[in-house]
Amino acid sequence: MEKRLACFKAYDIRGRLGDELNEDIAYRIGRAYGEFAKPKVVVVGGDVRLTSESLKLALSDGLRDAGTDVLDIGLSGTEEIYFATFHLGVDGGIEVTASHNPMDYNGMKLVREGAKPISGDTGLRDIQRLAEENQFAQVDSTCRGDYQKVSIIDAYVDHLMGYINPANFKSLKLVVNSGNGAAGHVIDEIEHRFKTLAVPIEFIKVHHTADGNFPNGIPNPLLPECRQDTADAVKAHGADMGIAFDGDFDRCFLFDETGGFIEGYYIVGLLAEAFLQKQPGAKIIHDPRLSWNTIDVVNNAGGIPVMSKTGHAFIKERMRAEDAIYGGEMSAHHYFRDFAYCDSGMIPWLLVAELLCVKGKTLSELVSDRMAAYPASGEINSKLTNPEAAIARVLAAYEKDALVYDQTDGISIEFADWRFNLRSSNTEPVVRLNVESRGKTMLMNEKTDEILNLLRS
Repeated sequence: MEKRLACFKAYDIRGRLGDELNEDIAYRIGRAYGEFAKPKVVVVGGDVRLTSESLKLALSDGLRDAGTDVLDIGLSGTEEIYFATFHLGVDGGIEVTASHNPMDYNGMKLVREGAKPISGDTGLRDIQRLAEENQFAQVDSTCRGDYQKVSIIDAYVDHLMGYINPANFKSLKLVVNSGNGAAGHVIDEIEHRFKTLAVPIEFIKVHHTADGNFPNGIPNPLLPECRQDTADAVKAHGADMGIAFDGDFDRCFLFDETGGFIEGYYIVGLLAEAFLQKQPGAKIIHDPRLSWNTIDVVNNAGGIPVMSKTGHAFIKERMRAEDAIYGGEMSAHHYFRDFAYCDSGMIPWLLVAELLCVKGKTLSELVSDRMAAYPASGEINSKLTNPEAAIARVLAAYEKDALVYDQTDGISIEFADWRFNLRSSNTEPVVRLNVESRGKTMLMNEKTDEILNLLRS
């Protein structure tokens, strides 16, 4: 019996290079995926990390030895694998990526047919068990799968362009920071399409070249220290908007015309409203961490807000069950029905850029009313030695006077003018707090400090 593989997490595979993830383990994951799902054809791709190509080829060998044909789309973001899986109608897809993890990590995101996620309770544990046991049959060379390189970039960008009407666009200047990750080749193709259609958009590209050495740091704009270069470029060029991606560009982060970072929470409301104008009465999925603004926007636009547990596997499952047109998380993951209910980092900024033109407003004007109506703390992480006891202290202090107590994801407690969500991370020893109020910034700040003191005492 081989030892346990520490790289298998709740939703995907992620591990330190060498002991937790290497070519041997990648091969075994490929074999295990093939044995478990028995797919005829699987698409594979990889991000810009220096080990992604070799891990992808080892993974492909494992798939082929299990009798699976492999289509390799080359350098790609996670959503290109989602797209390739549903567009080509194949049996599954695997992206080799560690997104925004440290330099010495890599990982994989796995989907089955229709780009449905494979996570802990939908097959990932079975694949883990088979990879750990490592008891695979002898390879029959006559049944070995084929390997072929394919390109899906044209079809993928065709699909992206289908979310907008190029005729709506007026002159715009956009700063795009790819963080030396995988987004650059897609931005170049979108720029080419806009030029062909004579759409007057100027792209100012920051850290555009794909480089697995990450000379400007790991791209993770969720961290305040990773936002400065985008903000500075917006100010220096007088741009209308800044767009920054993480490494595998399944998340995009937006900056207004002053270089101000816009919390993902308010973008959810903006996109929900845009979709409901196109399809009144549709369902919109949101997570419980911050919700009042989204619920308010959706109700006012004649839609139906539906709350789901946080995390891409839960949101996608709920999106399918409800046939929701759009879903959004405050962590800048945005999900689209026409994108096989998957998350995309490219569709959101295209839609927001179109909104700027259609509404004739700046991005700060589009969100400032909502930010004032529902000021929020943003997510605050606390590393605690005893998270359960800390959460119990907070619950004891607030539960008795609460108007609403909900346990969909962690604990959500609501009062007349303010609410909060507190949850333990699935992946690290951290407790995450989000607080919001109805138009009362001072109250929101006061309650945030109050809860943090209780948590950390």
